[in-house]
Amino acid sequence: MDRMPAWADAVLVPLVSLLLAGALSALVILAIGESPVEAFRLMVDGALMRSAGWGYTLYYATNFVFTGLAVAVAFHARLFNIGGEGQAMLGGLGVALVCLSIPWPHWTLALAAASLGAAAFGALWAVVPAWLQATRGSHIVITTIMFNFIAAAFLNYLLVNVLKPAGSMDPASARFPEAVHLPTFEDMFSTAGTALFRGAPANVTFFVAIAACIAVWLLIWRTRLGYEIRALGFSETGARYAGISPVRVVVVTMLISGALAGLMGINATMGEAERLILNSTEGAGFIGIAVALMGRNHPLGVFLAALLFGFLYQGGAELALWTNIPRELIVVIQALVILFTGALDNMVRMPLERAFAGRRRRG
Repeated sequence: MDRMPAWADAVLVPLVSLLLAGALSALVILAIGESPVEAFRLMVDGALMRSAGWGYTLYYATNFVFTGLAVAVAFHARLFNIGGEGQAMLGGLGVALVCLSIPWPHWTLALAAASLGAAAFGALWAVVPAWLQATRGSHIVITTIMFNFIAAAFLNYLLVNVLKPAGSMDPASARFPEAVHLPTFEDMFSTAGTALFRGAPANVTFFVAIAACIAVWLLIWRTRLGYEIRALGFSETGARYAGISPVRVVVVTMLISGALAGLMGINATMGEAERLILNSTEGAGFIGIAVALMGRNHPLGVFLAALLFGFLYQGGAELALWTNIPRELIVVIQALVILFTGALDNMVRMPLERAFAGRRRRG
C-alpha cells in the first residue's frame, strides 16, 4: 500500500505546498527588485508582532473561517459551493434587518438574533442552487457562481433605493444603534495601563467562529446527518443502497453551507462596519475555497488555514504601506498557495507517498 500516514497527509503535504508557494513568491519579489527577506520581515512585524496587527489578522481570519467551513461542509457531500460570496452578502442583509428593526437592550441578545438572521438569509440564498442540483441536475458550481452576481445586484438595489437613510449619498444602511455594537478585542482585553488591539476590528465574533468549527466537527463526524453527508460524498450509489435520499442530503447540506457563509455577516456588518455596506465581503467567499482546500476540509485545518490567509491579508497591507511592492502581489501569493494546495496537490503528494512506501519497504 503506497498511501502515506494520516498525519503526513494532513500536515506534511500542506506544509510542503506552502513552502513551494513561498519559494516562488520570493522569486517574484526578487524579480521586481525587492528583498524577499525584508518583505517577509515586514509582513511578520505588521501582522504578528503588535497587538493591533494581530487584531486585523484575526478579523480577516474570522471571515475566512466562516466561508472556509461553508465550502468544507459542502465538499464532504461532493458539492462545490462557489456561492459563499453571495451567501455572505445576504447574511449581512439578515444582520442589518435584525439590528435595525428591533430596539435591542443589549448586544448579547442582538448577537444571538443576528446570528439566526445571518444564517437564515445565507441558507435561503443557497436553497435554490441546492434544489436545482438535487432535482434537475443543474451543476452547483454554475448556479452558485451566478447567484453571487444576483446577490450583488440585489444588495446594491436595496442599499440605494430602500435601506439608504433619507438625505444620505452613501449607498449604505443607517448605523446600528449603540446597544448592538459588539465588543472589540480592544474593549475586552485592554486594561487601565495597557491598550491592546488599538483600532483593530477584531471582535467577539472570533469566538463565534471557533464555536462554528466545533459545531461542524460534531456535525460531520458525530451525527447521523454527518454520516449521510460523507456517505453521499463517497458514493451516491452506495448512499442510495443504504436508504439515504440524495435529494434531501444535498438540500440540507447546502442549507448548512449557506448558513455558515451567511454567519460571516456578523463579523463584517455588525462587528466592523456597524452598518450594511456594499462589498463588505471583500472576496472572502472566494478565499474560503482556498482555506477549505488547504485545511483538508477539516474544521481544525480550516481554522489554521484561515489564520494563514489572515496573516497574508494584513501582511500584504503592510507591504503596500512601507515598500514599493504592490498590494496585488498578495493576490499572487494567495494564487500560488491555491495552486499548490489545490491544482498541483498530486505533484507534492505522489513523491511523498513514494518516499513513505520506500521507507516501509526498507523497514
